[in-house]
Amino acid sequence: MTGTPLRIGFIPLVDASALIVAVDKGFTADEGLDVTLVREVSWSNVRDKLNIGLFDAAHLLAPVAIASSLGLAQVKVPIVAPFNLGINGNAITVTNALHAAIMGELDGDPSDPLATANALARVVAARRRRGEDQLTFGMTFPFSTHNYQLRFWMASGGVDPDEDVRLVVLPPPYMAESIYNGHVDAFCVGAPWNSIAVDLGIAHILHFVADILTRAAEKVLAVREPWARDNAETVEKLVRAHQRAADFIESPDHREEASVILSKPERIGVDPEVILRTLTGRLKVSPDGAYRESSRYLLVGREGAGRPDPVQAAWLYAQMVRWGQAPLKQELLLTAQRVFRPDLYDAATGHTTGVGFTGDHVGEFTGQPFDPAELERYLSAFSIRRDGNIL
Repeated sequence: MTGTPLRIGFIPLVDASALIVAVDKGFTADEGLDVTLVREVSWSNVRDKLNIGLFDAAHLLAPVAIASSLGLAQVKVPIVAPFNLGINGNAITVTNALHAAIMGELDGDPSDPLATANALARVVAARRRRGEDQLTFGMTFPFSTHNYQLRFWMASGGVDPDEDVRLVVLPPPYMAESIYNGHVDAFCVGAPWNSIAVDLGIAHILHFVADILTRAAEKVLAVREPWARDNAETVEKLVRAHQRAADFIESPDHREEASVILSKPERIGVDPEVILRTLTGRLKVSPDGAYRESSRYLLVGREGAGRPDPVQAAWLYAQMVRWGQAPLKQELLLTAQRVFRPDLYDAATGHTTGVGFTGDHVGEFTGQPFDPAELERYLSAFSIRRDGNIL
């Protein structure tokens, strides 16, 4: 007896782990679903195939789901996210040369994002005085947490991401190669590609994104809104299978097995030990073998990570406004928040809350509180922004 056939697209990243494990451990099959996973290279491929119906669901950048629903720089296709695949999980990685330059200008704790952002500003100014090319930073997509996290970090130190450096789009699997070939000086990407660059001896991990935001929604399980309405039972089955997989991955007894599953060539395709580092939050951060450990590096299931949080959607929309990708309108804010569907998650799992949230559910390192009801006040506090049309 075969189950309901589904095609789901994904990018080879560790924050696709709940999706991959749900299929490869048979949790989706237990729900009566016959899922085929399709590995893709670029987020535009995943988005487009989801939007036109070649995929029934997708591992998707949370901001892309929002941008698609708002029709920003793409065809307007309403998307809903009934399950959050990962909280945090990104890192900012820099070449050995840029790391040395930042450390040379550092005045403060190297783990403090404000101290490194200020040091970066001094590096940028020195390069300008010497007539050198602008630094180039790689990120995965214009509508991506990576883009917003890089911008948030560097702007805190006075570096204008549109004027003082170059930001370029690169598919995640090509990030380390781009540093090796000298195409970029730094990048922000999800695991395992930061670790791959460090293992090659060509880069340092400067910051985990958890240094910048305590809690950042990264990837979601995305489906088209009409499809979700027409296939409500299938959505519930998908959510249950994903939560079961997330619980499996978060169990210390199962992490080695999960790492082996994820390491397969048709999945992520890197050494299991590299993936295990990510799942345990203990990463090598420099070629000399130094490690850093963080319990918040990537949350797959713990602390209510799987439950979509509309406050996170509001924060992502606020970044779109800040950087000139969207106007500030109440109806757009509400549409963005409706992309994240805790009601669908609750209906499937019976879970109704997350635990361990910061007071504003985001926790920016600068200490500015985030309140979706006060977006204009929030945005007006930033001296570097592109939203002059609405403030």
